[in-house]
This record gives sequence, structure tokens and C-alpha cells, in this order.
Amino acid sequence: MDLIVSSISQGLMWSILAIGVYLTFRILDIADLSAEGSFPLGAAVCAKLIVSGVHPLLATVAAFLAGLLAGLVNGFMINKMHIPALLSGILTMTGLYSINFRIMGQANIPLLGEANIMESFQATGLNPTLASLIIALIFLVIVISALVIFMNTEYGLTLRATGDNPLMAEANGVKTDQMKLVGLMLSNGLIALSGAIICQNNGYADIAMGTGTIVIGLAAIIIGEVLRRNLTFGKRLITIAIGAVIYRLIIDFIMQQQLLPVLPSDIKVLSSIALAIILYAPHAKATLANRQASAK
Repeated sequence: MDLIVSSISQGLMWSILAIGVYLTFRILDIADLSAEGSFPLGAAVCAKLIVSGVHPLLATVAAFLAGLLAGLVNGFMINKMHIPALLSGILTMTGLYSINFRIMGQANIPLLGEANIMESFQATGLNPTLASLIIALIFLVIVISALVIFMNTEYGLTLRATGDNPLMAEANGVKTDQMKLVGLMLSNGLIALSGAIICQNNGYADIAMGTGTIVIGLAAIIIGEVLRRNLTFGKRLITIAIGAVIYRLIIDFIMQQQLLPVLPSDIKVLSSIALAIILYAPHAKATLANRQASAK
């Protein structure tokens, strides 16, 4: 039971990253790979501040702000330097590797014995697994509520219009470059926030912990879209969170099987295989439906 609760809490924490990826991948229609740099950035900033004596909640907020700054740099390269979004994301991700190492001063910062945001709930008698689940739910509810409110404002609707049809939005006087910049900042901020929460839950920040994060984010998005199509923005964010939980449960289930010679180092290839299957599922479903229709 503890394993299932742990997988769910981990999935909810990763879902914040998935929502950040969704903002660029679906809302802005930008292939942004900077997530693999922004995620460890949030963890690095948060861990460094915590070991320096800063309150964990303030360290978490600082991690979110650091992610906003990373998105600002990424957006600047896209808008002002006219670097393609895909290449800009790669440059941002590569540059953040060195910056993250500079922030931490070493490849890994352990948080053993340091205060974290889970301890306040553990003090009430909850076990660490259940405390992590509650914290993950609180942050997820805050993120989804804030985004739903923001996206239903005039500014938020303009941001969504920019992703749907940038030429039409620009023709109607929308500053599309500004909208893309805001979207990239929000995306990277949420990804860094996820990194900060997960680093406190895992008890360490590592320079390489961002590897493969984009795969996890995309998998959660695709699973959410397979579950239900044509949903409102708020409901779509909820399905993405559910998708992240399902993805995490699948990976943890495979890792626990004794029949397969699976090592912890295999999680990346398992993630890639799982994502490939998930991406193929809608096409396979459509193909099967067409064959059944033809047979009739």
C-alpha cells in the first residue's frame, strides 16, 4: 500500500512539470527542450538555499522564480535573437547544466537532516509517504487553480490565441512575442517548482536529475489526452495529473517485477519505450476503428 501511495505522490509532483511542458507543447505549440535544465535548476536553487538556512517554503518560491528567469532567457533567444525554438531550448538546457553546477558547487547536495516542507505534516503524526502525498496535492491544486483563473482572464485568453493562430492574433494587435515570452516563463517556472518539490521529497539535488524529464512530461500529456479528448482547460490539466500518476504507477510496477532483470539504471529506456507505446496508441486505435468500419 505504501508503494502505491508513494507512486501516486511522485506522480502528482511530476504532474506539475507535465503541466509546465503542456503550456509550451500544446498551448503555445513550441517544442521546448529547456525542461531538462529548468528541472534541476529548481532543485539546485532550493537545495542550496535550504542547506544555507533559508526556510524551505521560501526556497521553493525562489526555485520557481529561478525557473521564470530561465524561461525569460529562452524567450529572449527566440524573440530577439530569432533562434529557432527547438535550438533555443537546447542552448538553454546546455547552459543551465553549468549554471546548476555553479549554484550547487558540487554534483550533488544531500538534504539529510535538513528541514523540508513535508516536516510540518509529519509533525502531526503522518508518515512521510502520506505527508508527501498531501503536499503534492496542495501544490497541484494551487497550480491548477491559479492557471485556470489566469487563462480565463483577457490576458490568458490572448496567450491561448497566440498558440492557436499566431498570425491571426498578430493581425488583431496581439503582441505575440510578449505572449510567447510569458508562456515560456510560466512553463519553466512550473518545471523548476516541480524540481524543488521533488528534491525535498527525495532528500537530495543532483546535477543529472533533469535527464529524461521531457519524456515524463510528454507521457503524462499524451496519457491525459488518450483518457479524454475535447476537454476544457481546467479538466485537461486534471487529466494530465492523472496521466502522470498512471505513468508513474506503470514504471514503478515494472521496476518491482522480479521476473524481469530490471535495474534502476534501466528507468530511462523503460520511460522511452513506454512513451513510444503511448504515442502509438491513438494511431493504433484509429487504424483498428477504420478496419472495423471497412469490414462492415
